[in-house]
Amino acid sequence: MHEPLPILMETSIQIAWDYLDRTGDLGDPEIASRFLLYAVEQMIQRGERRRLMLSNRAIDSYKRYRAERSLAVAS
Repeated sequence: MHEPLPILMETSIQIAWDYLDRTGDLGDPEIASRFLLYAVEQMIQRGERRRLMLSNRAIDSYKRYRAERSLAVAS
């Protein structure tokens, strides 16, 4: 049985947020929250329903975004 979509989104984002916070990779909370919400929402719209897959992909995507942003600022 699947979780309702709002609960799935909330728990996936919370898992990603907690991980990024614990590892020190969270950065600006406002940017992180928008990014994670958008990333998880896009994956759900494409049909992904596995909570850990959603959170892990959102984490990877956010880390890439932050790394690219750091490179752009350094250049």
